[in-house]
Amino acid sequence: MSKKPRQTRHGHMARVSKLALGDKALPVRFMYKTIPEHGNDTGWRLFTGYETAEFLAEFANLEPFPLAPMCDVDDSLDGLLDHNAGTVWERQPGQEWQQVHDFEIPVEEVDVDVS
Repeated sequence: MSKKPRQTRHGHMARVSKLALGDKALPVRFMYKTIPEHGNDTGWRLFTGYETAEFLAEFANLEPFPLAPMCDVDDSLDGLLDHNAGTVWERQPGQEWQQVHDFEIPVEEVDVDVS
């Protein structure tokens, strides 16, 4: 039987650092949930903690990626995904996830043309 795709609220995709994807993927150690950008977006943004400001400035370095395979690799993510927008989590190597209360989630600029 095939496994159903993981969904949080309406979407199933997240923006994931390229450092957390591929054959040499580093573990996710920082994540936050923002307001989703579209119907398939959960609003989750996942990072390794090794991203530099220059790396993050390149939009292409945060890739749209389904959450299901991320949870298959790291089942500790699964328990955090039902939290609301504005939630921030981090973990140190070998430790449990801790909620962060002093991180300001970046606001993504959206170009809207009103006519």
